[in-house]
Amino acid sequence: MEQVIISTSKTEKGFSASCELLPGWVVAFTGSFSDFINYVKESIVFYVDCAKADGDPYPAIFDTNYELLFKMNIQSLLYCYDKILTRAALSRMTGINQRQLGHYICGRSKPRKPQSEKIVSALHNLGKELQAITT
Repeated sequence: MEQVIISTSKTEKGFSASCELLPGWVVAFTGSFSDFINYVKESIVFYVDCAKADGDPYPAIFDTNYELLFKMNIQSLLYCYDKILTRAALSRMTGINQRQLGHYICGRSKPRKPQSEKIVSALHNLGKELQAITT
């Protein structure tokens, strides 16, 4: 199954997305990230249906089974998980203090590349640990 990368950013009240494969396609959504995912899927189907109806070209990948891969910036990623992971837990995982994490989440500052890598690495490690759990 091929992957379609959706560039995702946090907006003041929700999320926005774009995709290099779909020129001019940009969506913005107010609400939760899970609802945003559904909105993006519906919007892509609508885009492709309109292109077919108008005889306009569109990427062939949308005629096959594909998977959406949401590529987030750090602010979007942290905002998404702010209600799931406490800032204290994230601070312990990353070594970045809670106040600085709050600045990243609110968009008051952007992390430098090493800080971004710490955050992503910590979340990947958490995911690996969770996958290793058996019942």
